[in-house]
Amino acid sequence: MTGKERFEQHLKRHPHAHRPVAAKPHLSRRMFFQLAGSGLLCSYLPDRALAQSAPRITTNYEVTPINRAKNVIFILLTGAPSHTDTFDFKQSVDSPLDLLKPDTVNGIAWPFGILPNLGQATKEFTIVRSVRAWALVHSLAQTWSQIGRSPAGVLGDVAPNIGSVVALEKAGERGADQVFPTFLALNSDSGVGSGYFSSSYAPFRVTPAAAGIRNTSNPSDPNGTGRFAERWALLRNLDGSLRRDGALGKGPSDMDAFYESAKGMMYNPAVNEAFSFTAEKSARYGSTGFGNACLVASQVLAANQGTRFVQISYGSWDHHVGIYTPMENDQGRAKLPGMAKTLDDGLSALLADLKASGALDETLIVMTGEFGRTVGALTSSAGRDHHVQQFAFFAGAGVVGGRVIGATDATGAAVVESGWSRQREIRPEDIEATIYSAMGINWTTVRYDDPFGRGFYYVPDSDSDVYGPINELWAS
Repeated sequence: MTGKERFEQHLKRHPHAHRPVAAKPHLSRRMFFQLAGSGLLCSYLPDRALAQSAPRITTNYEVTPINRAKNVIFILLTGAPSHTDTFDFKQSVDSPLDLLKPDTVNGIAWPFGILPNLGQATKEFTIVRSVRAWALVHSLAQTWSQIGRSPAGVLGDVAPNIGSVVALEKAGERGADQVFPTFLALNSDSGVGSGYFSSSYAPFRVTPAAAGIRNTSNPSDPNGTGRFAERWALLRNLDGSLRRDGALGKGPSDMDAFYESAKGMMYNPAVNEAFSFTAEKSARYGSTGFGNACLVASQVLAANQGTRFVQISYGSWDHHVGIYTPMENDQGRAKLPGMAKTLDDGLSALLADLKASGALDETLIVMTGEFGRTVGALTSSAGRDHHVQQFAFFAGAGVVGGRVIGATDATGAAVVESGWSRQREIRPEDIEATIYSAMGINWTTVRYDDPFGRGFYYVPDSDSDVYGPINELWAS
């Protein structure tokens, strides 16, 4: 049976799993689990902090992961950018050619007017154009992109972020002297957390700032050898032994690990160097929030302090009205021209710096939105509405650049060529499997420690091989 046939059988067996649904109530079970571990100390402690009883783990297939990436940078373009104005460029009747300035580079139609730097760097990345979303509700599709499954499914509310799975899988590879969180989320305060996993695998959420991370030192004790050291010693003397030996139960023991992890980042010059930056460095990345996130991601990975997965969120691309409004007329650069410039400046600088340092060879960059936008003529509001066709961007970790995988029709509305072995459109679950494969993780793994006893599949339906990695990214 071919991959496409297995996929079609899967859709028949689970017709409701991929049906768009309305946004959930504000406080879902997922949010409860996130809130339960969202304190400053709990949100970023390294993976080794909490001990869990070993669950039963199985794999459904003997697979060979690509295993080319040491790190992952996952960029989520929230709000859904117009694919046909950017990475699947199609000229329409309403395309402002003087703004977009389309041309062809390496056989790829490209909007040099809004993405000039990336247009000069196409040999460094591959665009996948045969990607389609399952849902057209922002909150639903954004969550889907981060957990690689339907948020409306049985385990959807408690499924962990892809980054949390990476953090758990890579926990044993951390060095004793590595104090950074394994999973770092930049400008991603509303991103998915660790789900039912321990909060030790939750993202450490940071909004990059020139001064770095706040509260990692105290002006009245600049070296941490005075008042801070005294209070730390007092805390340990009062109940440290009780917390460490478990006499007070699991909760206090877990908190002891949280405190130890937090202390590792206090008064630490590596933290200051990785998370702070000068105005000059920021300018190279565009002097924007997104650019600063790309800069910090590069510095954090260069520090080699244990971070393996970085998520960066950048939005909102929800351009229902006036999508082509020029930057000079658009306060906050909230429309396509301004947002594309911010993306172009930050991402091109990230690619250049990672390549110059050699880190691009071991860092997989993945970028996508939650869906795309309507094609052809603009709406009556001079914008573009929601559409299931979208794109994915891959670079680094041995990905063969300068190519396009898959193709859409003349307007960009539908897939006409999948471009990969499964001979069907590519879904978020396949992107998830690709990330795991690149990191050397068996994507068919099933853990039997979920709260409902159903078995948590790293990638859904691994027992029937419905989804899988896009190996063509590495094929020359």
